[in-house]
Amino acid sequence: MTTFVPPRPWTASYAEGVPEDLSPVSGSLIDIVEASARDYPDAPALQFFGRETTYRDMQDAIERAAAGLRARGVGAGDPVAIVLPNSPQHIVAFYAVLRLGAVVVEHNPLYTPRELRKQFEDHGATHAIVWNKVVATVQDFPADLAVQNLISVDVTRAMPFGMRFALGLPVKKARESREALTTKVRGTTTWEQVLSSEPLPASHPRPATDDLAIIQYTSGTTGTPKGAALTHRNLLANAAQAQAWVPSIQRGKGCVVYAVLPMFHAYGLTLCLTFAMSMGARLVLFPKFDPDLVLAVAKKHPATFLPLVPPIADRLLTAANEQGVSLEGTEIAISGAMALPHELVVPFEAATGGYLVEGYGLSECSPVLMANPVAGNRVPGTVGLPLPGTECRVVDPDDPARDVEPGEAGELVVRGPQVFQGYYGKPEETEAVFTDGWFRTGDIVTIDEGGFVRIVDRIKELIITGGFNVAPTEVENVLRQHPDIEDAAVVGLPSSHSGEEVVAAIVVDGAKDVDVEAVRDYARSILTPYKVPRRLFVVDELPKSLIGKVLRRQVREKLLELTGAGG
Repeated sequence: MTTFVPPRPWTASYAEGVPEDLSPVSGSLIDIVEASARDYPDAPALQFFGRETTYRDMQDAIERAAAGLRARGVGAGDPVAIVLPNSPQHIVAFYAVLRLGAVVVEHNPLYTPRELRKQFEDHGATHAIVWNKVVATVQDFPADLAVQNLISVDVTRAMPFGMRFALGLPVKKARESREALTTKVRGTTTWEQVLSSEPLPASHPRPATDDLAIIQYTSGTTGTPKGAALTHRNLLANAAQAQAWVPSIQRGKGCVVYAVLPMFHAYGLTLCLTFAMSMGARLVLFPKFDPDLVLAVAKKHPATFLPLVPPIADRLLTAANEQGVSLEGTEIAISGAMALPHELVVPFEAATGGYLVEGYGLSECSPVLMANPVAGNRVPGTVGLPLPGTECRVVDPDDPARDVEPGEAGELVVRGPQVFQGYYGKPEETEAVFTDGWFRTGDIVTIDEGGFVRIVDRIKELIITGGFNVAPTEVENVLRQHPDIEDAAVVGLPSSHSGEEVVAAIVVDGAKDVDVEAVRDYARSILTPYKVPRRLFVVDELPKSLIGKVLRRQVREKLLELTGAGG
């Protein structure tokens, strides 16, 4: 049986030097770090508040951490939870887990206890490497979720000595900074104890190309946690595709990558972590995005490659203008997770002298599928072209075996070396998103004659706010638990600052007056801040189907009319 290979018209629009296809990858993610440590041992690999770590020292720490984890029971195939902000310890922990053939499970350290617990319930990891600010949350898990090997990390230990000393001063600003970054914990193994081991023997078995490497959680439309199972092949391929897309950036030639995106997110993980390490780059780590910190670094080390989302680009540009700091030298910024306004592109490119282009991806695809060419033929308002080795079709959402006519809107289906194997422990959900080997993205798109893809709608009703996914069902379930609320529908409305903002239409108990701000405070006690509705609208009833399902599309249309946000 011959596998259907559709035409790839988009390759004619590739920038000069970008190949149409790539050779199959081999080895594992461990190889890319070892190669950079071998080729550029004295080059700076990591920079954290000014403190630099060379590739040689980072590789040594990875081998020591791997040995320490092995001594504490971590073995091949074991899921190991990482709950850390961007920090050198995060990088070392990530590769140390993989060195053992174990599986990294990334988590948002700012999740509420309830959200974090749901993910631990799903993957069942008994080993966890956790920011000490979050240790108490993990220690409070019920007995059936007990983490047997809990390792606490004080990220301030990676800062320069002078800065650590300043954090200990008895002044208000130092105290506030210290409390934001660290806290004392008991009953755990410390990261320093893990690192005290002798390096792992070189003879220790290594992971294979098709071994599971990462479980990356993505919000589903039902709000239940689903972990995308990504192999070493998936992530190696996506890093290689990113390299191929920016041929002007050469490996080992002083590339500087800013990690302003969280590395627990698939976007930040691939473009800030695996890509940077494969390039022998200087990876500048920011625990959270702070324009002042970024601009301070830009004065000495401008970003060669800057992955971001539009709100970050906007805030960085505004701060640079206000402070009179030049962004010149920033060569390539790639924006994802939400639509990139053209009115932001023009001043950003004028300020940097480089490119700001839009891309597209999903956690299930490691995550990058497409990007605009880093060239003059980029097309604003589109998510660009499929990366080398990526195939895509536009199909009838109701009959995914049928391709729609050229230029017609339909569901985007894809396949390629970066596409995941399925959802961890969820065979039925996996089967539902594949059709004859093609992954159904759930996005409605058009493709023009040049191969540029434009997203026009979403089948999935996820809300994308500030680059993060919010599942409406999860927020609705929380609102319905409030004693004054009978029903709720959560949708996204356009926002100039965050792509979409989370809003809710609520039906209240007719006998009660509802305090909208009190409802938001209630939601905030359960949900991560970006999931909390920015606005709530009290309505008499919600539109529903014949079987009682709330029709969110109609709710959104009514709220757009009410607010005038759509025009």
